[in-house]
Amino acid sequence: EYGDNEQFKFGQVLKPEGAASWWDTMAEWAKKFYVTRIKGFDVDRMCAATLCLEGTAADCERQLAQINAIAARFGGLAAGAENGIRGYFLTYVIAYIRDFGLQYSFIAESFETSVPWSRVDQLCRNVKRVVADRCAANGVVRAPFVSCRVTQLYDAGVAVYFYYGFLTTGLDDPVAVFSLIEDDAREEILACGGSISHHHGVGKLRKRFMRDTITPAGLQLIAGLKRAVDPKNIMGAGNLIDFDGAASRL
Repeated sequence: EYGDNEQFKFGQVLKPEGAASWWDTMAEWAKKFYVTRIKGFDVDRMCAATLCLEGTAADCERQLAQINAIAARFGGLAAGAENGIRGYFLTYVIAYIRDFGLQYSFIAESFETSVPWSRVDQLCRNVKRVVADRCAANGVVRAPFVSCRVTQLYDAGVAVYFYYGFLTTGLDDPVAVFSLIEDDAREEILACGGSISHHHGVGKLRKRFMRDTITPAGLQLIAGLKRAVDPKNIMGAGNLIDFDGAASRL
């Protein structure tokens, strides 16, 4: 898993504030000094990749040695297991942070996609730009938080996860603005060769994009399957496609 600079710093902020000993405090200072002053990493530009190794102890040691050698060739630095755990910790707490932020007029959510390897960088950059531009155009008073990370790797491409949020101060309908900007981001994703979704699905919120990604024959196939297995429109009513304009008969 690879996270951009925004997520790297977010993960660092989430480090618990315990009663650290004098030695622990000095060790943290020394590590930061080594990374930023000796190795020359810029905290506002660096990013992190978290890897989970599987296999026997010998297999993992061999994989780790290969990974560290590749990282060193490109100026990377092994950060240890603790930072990997801390970085992935964000995945588990983000929903709680989102709900906490609502108490302070901050609305946020995640969305994801899959995209070929050759278009990952373009998609990430463009979607971030679109979100920032559309927030400014729709009266958001401060620059939004928008970040991304690559979460799954495949032979043909990757899954990309975006977190985005902004202050709702001064907005008459924050939810409508939020939805509008997310739709604009989704359109940019499609323009960059990404999919409607990766594992969150399409449902009702994203079904308007189906015609941009599925051929008419494909939509007819989905409708045909729906008629064959669920003619009364009981399951997933209103998801994916409009089923002959019929409401659920549940």
